Amino acid sequence: MNAIGAHEILMPALQPKDIWDTTGRWDTVDILYKLKGAGDQDLALGPTHEEVVTPLITQYVQSYRDLPKAAYQIQTKFRNELRAKSGLLRGREFRMKDMYSFHAETAEQDEFYEKSIVAYKKIYERCGLGDITYVTYASGGIFSQYSHEFQTVTEYGEDTVYKVPGTDIAINKEIIKDKEVLKELLPDYKDGDEDNLEAMKAIEVGNIFKLGSKFSDAFGKKFQDKDGQLKPIYMGCYGIGPSRIMGTIAECLSDDKGLVWPKGIAPYSVYLISLAKDPDDIQKAEALYADLLSKGHDVLFDDRSNASAGQKFSDADLLGIPHRVVISKKTIAENQVEYKKRTEDKADMVSLDDLLKKISE
Repeated sequence: MNAIGAHEILMPALQPKDIWDTTGRWDTVDILYKLKGAGDQDLALGPTHEEVVTPLITQYVQSYRDLPKAAYQIQTKFRNELRAKSGLLRGREFRMKDMYSFHAETAEQDEFYEKSIVAYKKIYERCGLGDITYVTYASGGIFSQYSHEFQTVTEYGEDTVYKVPGTDIAINKEIIKDKEVLKELLPDYKDGDEDNLEAMKAIEVGNIFKLGSKFSDAFGKKFQDKDGQLKPIYMGCYGIGPSRIMGTIAECLSDDKGLVWPKGIAPYSVYLISLAKDPDDIQKAEALYADLLSKGHDVLFDDRSNASAGQKFSDADLLGIPHRVVISKKTIAENQVEYKKRTEDKADMVSLDDLLKKISE
């Protein structure tokens, strides 16, 4: 988000009723949590932040020189879902990265929109989902012909998408009969060709769509162009659910032993197991822990005295940390440690110097 010119902010989760009345959505958004504040004030827990971000950002927009602008946040959202299910995949409280962009013209917005697609692809790649996540054409509502979802293919998904052959693009089931989309995506399209597309189950891990000038118009916000004319401000919305991605990774990248965290987002890089019993050996294990930390590695140190070696090995696999390192009386005597990647079955004895190289690779 930073690389494409957006700025990180943090907006309030508690939102006053009047801004939702301004856009006409207080009585139409059925997932809105409503509550009473001091002085009988009507408030909502934010399911989304168009009503907050529009007057916030546009107060700094007077002329065309002030555009484009984009802001994003990573925050907890609240939606009163009728059917919360599947753990992190569909909850009433969840984390969301939501970004909003503001533009002087639709061509400028289209350019930023395409940049956001590239940025999102990079995010999914770093999360280990790049090869199985498809840019998916979906209904665009009243603002554009279509929007785009990012769907990760898995048998545990609740959506159905259709893969366009030879591409990383798919079509959501809800628009598979849209002839304009089919003609755009399928070379030499003929009626019925959609019946031959491969149907796949998938989890939606992100979506982006154009908002037009609906929200800026509702708040009476315009900008002055080069000729001094007042013009509408066009907006876009771009969302990724980090908590939903966590659930998706658990479904897609785990094995029969537990989680398998991709290196780029693992909560720790090293799971260090100490099997040392003697005071001198325990001290050496603690010294190795301190050394790894000093070299910038995030280490989860399993020095439990009441857990067996088998339990520690099992927990290391279950938690899915990329590198497992074991230090024991035997390895200390040989001035080595036992090293294994989470994605490999075989462990090797390596020197401390080689260990640091392997972890850093």
